[in-house]
Amino acid sequence: MGADPTTEPYRWRWLILVVMIVAEVMDLLDASIVNVAGPALEESLGASSVGLQWVIGGYALTLGAGLVLGGRLGDRYGRRRMFLIGLAAFTLSSLLCALSPNIESLIAFRLLQGTAGAILLPQGLGLLRENFSGPELTKVFAIFGPVLGLGGIIGPVLGGFLIEGDFFGLGWRSVFLVNLPIGLAALAVAAKFVPKKQGDRTVRVDMVGAGLVVASCALMVLPLNQGQEDGWPLWTWLCMAASIVGFSLFALHQRRTAAAGREPLVTPGLLRKPAFTVGLGGIALFFGGLIGTQLVLTLFLQIGQHFSAGDAGLGNLPLAVGTAIGGAVSGAFLADKIGRKVLQVGPLVQLAGAALLWFELDRLGTGSFSIWDIAPGVAVAGIGAGMVIAALFSFILAAVDDDEIGSASGVLSAVQAIGGSIGVAIFGSVFFAKAKTGDFTAGFHHALVVQACLLAAFLAITFLLPKKGRPEEEQHGITPPASDSGSAGSGAKRDVAV
Repeated sequence: MGADPTTEPYRWRWLILVVMIVAEVMDLLDASIVNVAGPALEESLGASSVGLQWVIGGYALTLGAGLVLGGRLGDRYGRRRMFLIGLAAFTLSSLLCALSPNIESLIAFRLLQGTAGAILLPQGLGLLRENFSGPELTKVFAIFGPVLGLGGIIGPVLGGFLIEGDFFGLGWRSVFLVNLPIGLAALAVAAKFVPKKQGDRTVRVDMVGAGLVVASCALMVLPLNQGQEDGWPLWTWLCMAASIVGFSLFALHQRRTAAAGREPLVTPGLLRKPAFTVGLGGIALFFGGLIGTQLVLTLFLQIGQHFSAGDAGLGNLPLAVGTAIGGAVSGAFLADKIGRKVLQVGPLVQLAGAALLWFELDRLGTGSFSIWDIAPGVAVAGIGAGMVIAALFSFILAAVDDDEIGSASGVLSAVQAIGGSIGVAIFGSVFFAKAKTGDFTAGFHHALVVQACLLAAFLAITFLLPKKGRPEEEQHGITPPASDSGSAGSGAKRDVAV
């Protein structure tokens, strides 16, 4: 439930907002900060292309697979407790990543870091709802979303700055060590100032459902990462088929759990809503293409054009600026004015940017290369992406009932992260298949073709979504005021910027 408006507001509530933002931006930063670390990891740990894909995509995999479970744990054991546990585990796993002696251990610790993020991330919005109410809560969410969005934008830039700066000779390890002072400070402040509130021990945690989600995600991403390297043997196809079976079993298990009077991980009614179900597919397609293309852009700049880590990070700025512009236009008036059409205009603008980028790549000669050679196409694609990012959740959530918003938001956030992990696997494999022959431009071209196919499929899906989006405040369960819609713990919308 939200804060009681009839009681005196908690004195340190605004400090809680600062701690939540700091902790969750730190979490979001790590989703993209290692994108520019490829050559450094190859030189230091002998990382292969597959190893790099696991370091980047493995984090998103365990994050997405555990997000809904993390929200449910917060409901049962208390959000403050799970926030502190998640933050401590995230900080420790960051240290372990920095100390990794080989690529195998770094991958393992990145998977652990994503798991910690899945415990940490869902608690933030729930804690804010416990300590703010009324107009203050609306103001909090107006601050919270855009600030979190900055995490993904500055990730590659900050990562490039730290790696190229090579502070104290730490190289890529500083990308993870930067979390230590921030995490410890946030942990100390949160332990002192976030008020204690007991969870609801009557809430059951569906561990069987959580296990099915984790297994199904792993069975999907493992062959996508390893398939191209191993020549797509039979086991890769069997794993992907098993993944589909696993997700089907999860849906069946959720229905049976609810029918038996127990609490499922995901409200089964959501999976019976066609618009919501196809919306999940749309999120996976869109963010898979977006995150995958951003990775290919960074790899092209570093490996193909020999950009330093710092320059490659800055090379992401046209995409980030374009995304910010598109998001501002969409969020300020366009989505309200044209409704669902914003989700159709957005991918068309992205496709136009991809087409422009294709011809810009074709014009590259053997002379010197500058980011300005491809900046127009990248920026246009970013504008289209921003238009979709700002509005997509609201249109999918418009298909669900008020009491399902918490569960629906958690599922959308999880699918968004998992889609990004799948995108890293697919686009990384497509790019490296050509990069190994030295034809980096062809690798980028092939990635653009894959993105165009994903955008075409996403565009088709948008026609099945509601024509009007759900207002921003209702996406966080602020209204109706008489109830706290759904599970606050699992209702944390994960704002993403590329």
